[in-house]
Amino acid sequence: MAAPDDRIGDHFEHQAMACDRLGSPFTGSLCRALTRILEDTTHTGRRVLSWPGNPRWDALALRLCGGLHGLVLTGADAALSAVYPPSEADEDALVAVLPSAIARNDAVLSTALDSAPQTNETARSAMLLPGFLTIARETGLPLALNEIGSSAGLNMLFDRFHYAYGDLCWGDALSGARLTPEVTGRLPLLHGALEILSRQGCDIAPVDLTDEAARLRLRSYVWADQTDRLKRLDAAIAIAKRVEFSVETMNAAAFLRRQLAAHKEGAAFVLFHSIMWQYMSEREREDIRHLLKTAGRNATSAAPIAWLRMEAVAVADPFATLSLTLWPGGETRRLARCDFHGRSIEWLG
Repeated sequence: MAAPDDRIGDHFEHQAMACDRLGSPFTGSLCRALTRILEDTTHTGRRVLSWPGNPRWDALALRLCGGLHGLVLTGADAALSAVYPPSEADEDALVAVLPSAIARNDAVLSTALDSAPQTNETARSAMLLPGFLTIARETGLPLALNEIGSSAGLNMLFDRFHYAYGDLCWGDALSGARLTPEVTGRLPLLHGALEILSRQGCDIAPVDLTDEAARLRLRSYVWADQTDRLKRLDAAIAIAKRVEFSVETMNAAAFLRRQLAAHKEGAAFVLFHSIMWQYMSEREREDIRHLLKTAGRNATSAAPIAWLRMEAVAVADPFATLSLTLWPGGETRRLARCDFHGRSIEWLG
């Protein structure tokens, strides 16, 4: 049966094109196959075809793709797994298998639609690292990390990863979490000592890495043909078992207010975030700006405050900008242009 209006089919097609552009032809084919087979004969199909919200904003296609990938990761459906990577099944092969797979796993897939995708993309750490090093060089102090929109908090572990920017390397040579972004233009500056004093974050719906089901959801949102991403995620999850950090269920502005109140001399207070600013209300964004500006007026060289963010400066920007504001002083600098998913960086700083 066709969708009741064009918006569902259009959303799945737009998501398919995005997957193609981002190097996931399998997920592109999966999205197109789903538009061909979804029917109201299953609860999953009915929910998708009559989705009450904005399917794009809600990432509806990726919710369903994540649910299907979760079945493959757990080995719960052999027939479905047979057409997933490393198989090179085409769209028609997916069309042949998906209807029965959805019917067999209807309750699980319908429940998967309740969860918005969270990937905690660790590749973004390769965009953030030069900014953290800039703060460490210029303050000469250990960093007290405070992340908002942390998801599982994996990007707070950035110093435990290994990085290669062309021939320039940084980090733990034995780390299983290996990031190799493309560099356009100048190489980023990676010199200087770095010490992390503390790692604290918040999220309105954090991922609890101690929970097996939560780990599975996080892994399921990685596109099935992007095996390097999945390996990197698994390596970061393993690192998280060995490093002390915390992610609380908390509003970003309330978290920042509390953390700033506890800031003491001897460390650089670092607020950082990546690709989450757009999802907050303008009221909360303004609260955060006000808190930082007020705290910045009292910042000293012994207790500096830094705001590091990897976000689009303008809505229409085809890239994110790595920006740094450092108090005392409060000057904002544009350090780099970054791919939203952390695949490439153009150093400006």
